[in-house]
Amino acid sequence: MEVYLLASNDELEKVAQILLQLRPQYDLKDLQAQIERQQETGYQIAYVKKEEEILCVAGFVVGEKLAWGKSIYIDDLVTNEASRSTGAGSLLINWLKKYAKEMGCQQLHLDSGVQRFSAHRFYLRERFDIVSHHFTTTDI
Repeated sequence: MEVYLLASNDELEKVAQILLQLRPQYDLKDLQAQIERQQETGYQIAYVKKEEEILCVAGFVVGEKLAWGKSIYIDDLVTNEASRSTGAGSLLINWLKKYAKEMGCQQLHLDSGVQRFSAHRFYLRERFDIVSHHFTTTDI
């Protein structure tokens, strides 16, 4: 297993197929178009690959905020259902921590839906802390 940073969109379709497991509200074409739009404003994708199979994908942004300083925010993190409990997720989190350090970041952040209990167990095992509640409104 190795981690790759998506440098061109050559593997975007393969990566997007895994992201669809987390973002089923899209179809493949619309998801790829959304990713390409977000790449224009700094969205990056790292992924774990073994031979020709994509095992795990993370979409993230390096940014800076008053509350956190320079940090990485992980927008999307999903391990292919068939590849869970293989160490791919841990490998990718460790890669993100190393990449964050290289970029001058001191923190990784992510939000996780309240119903995603197995994901929460994974994040806690990876030494993430629950530090806030995330509020949103669609009444705009």
